[in-house]
Amino acid sequence: MTSAVTPAQTPKKAALASFLGSTLEYYDFFIYGTAAALVFPALFFPTSNPTIGLVSSFATFGVAYIARPLGGLVMGHFGDRIGRKRVLMLTIMFMGIASLGIGLLPTYDAIGVWAPILLTFGRLLQGFSAGAESAGASTLTLEHSPVGKRGFFTSFVMGGYAMGMVLSTLVFVPITALPEEALFSWGWRIPFLLSVFVLIIAYWVRTHLDETPAITEAQKVGKTQKVPLREVLRFQSVDVVRVLFLSTFSAMQTLFTVFGLSYATEQAGFDRGAILAINATAVGLSMIAMPLAANWSDRVGRKPVMGIAIGGGIASLFLYFLALTTGNLFLVFGASFLFMTVFYSGYNGLWPAFFAEHFATPIRYSGMALGNQLGLIVAGFAPTIGGLLMGEGTWGWIPVALFGLGTAVLAFITLLTSRETAFTPIAELGEPYLRAELRSAASEKVTLP
Repeated sequence: MTSAVTPAQTPKKAALASFLGSTLEYYDFFIYGTAAALVFPALFFPTSNPTIGLVSSFATFGVAYIARPLGGLVMGHFGDRIGRKRVLMLTIMFMGIASLGIGLLPTYDAIGVWAPILLTFGRLLQGFSAGAESAGASTLTLEHSPVGKRGFFTSFVMGGYAMGMVLSTLVFVPITALPEEALFSWGWRIPFLLSVFVLIIAYWVRTHLDETPAITEAQKVGKTQKVPLREVLRFQSVDVVRVLFLSTFSAMQTLFTVFGLSYATEQAGFDRGAILAINATAVGLSMIAMPLAANWSDRVGRKPVMGIAIGGGIASLFLYFLALTTGNLFLVFGASFLFMTVFYSGYNGLWPAFFAEHFATPIRYSGMALGNQLGLIVAGFAPTIGGLLMGEGTWGWIPVALFGLGTAVLAFITLLTSRETAFTPIAELGEPYLRAELRSAASEKVTLP
């Protein structure tokens, strides 16, 4: 195994570009989640029953996860055909437009039923963009990284996720401190409008990034596919299912950040600003933990580290909800640190490399996007499912945590059946596709006159 970088590879530049792009994508994506928990029920779904309003608001959060597979498939098709860089320029533009539109949107009191309809449309566009971004950024960074360091460099994709979530949370801390009249009239719009600054920086950085050497070589020798999705389903459908099942573990994260925020403030009685600050700290610290976990996986393999992360994530999510019932902020912070900073980082820092490594270069973007984004539908609707499952009283959170446990068990069983990919050269990744390619080449030689 070697970690030498070829002249065509620029791992640091690729990691920075993916970090900033993901920061924009997830900042925009998660300010919506925070607003869905705190203000959108009153602004866009007014009803005499607060639970119905909250579940409706969470449903619009989840609807983006339906658009994510479509975004991944459409943009993945072009990413595998014309290159990663140009497609990723478009994804951040889509997200920026969607978020600015939501920030300028009239509420239900102004335009009636059109308000939630337009809000849902904006959320769908966010989902379309995010579905293309995560797979594209992961693929691009992976292909710029040398063997022996792929996990480390590709972890910065989710470093951008952490930075975006921290920024979205920190922006909402002073906003939620506003008087309710200001918060519900103009204050909630500020986080959405501020995304334009991140958009400008991320777009500029990506204009200065080179295309990946792997896809450039594939284009040079004519190995790109006209319909990458067809080849994915033909030769690597089992790997798509693996990535799908592994991705359902992300439901644990949305249960923590979105459902947990609502539960902590509405049921457990915690101050909004305090819980947002705790979340921001735990996620912020994960920016250190994720590259450490990914670097460890470069040494010992992806599967052992992810297995520990899944097991620890199960226990620490239960501890988090249990801590919320105590009313003690220090216990809540400790449980948040264990779940988000320690254990979930071992999954979140690794999946960008691990999922992308399952697929061969000509179909990598499409294959990863299809499996990952279909699996994330479960994560998107996890807060809605949590709202429906939540029972009465102090222990009403237990059915919600058991739902999270189910996704974790599914992911762990799937992990056991997956290939170890950490030590495989990039040209040899996507073994089922490569075997089919070799059989096709051998068949052509036999049939030659």
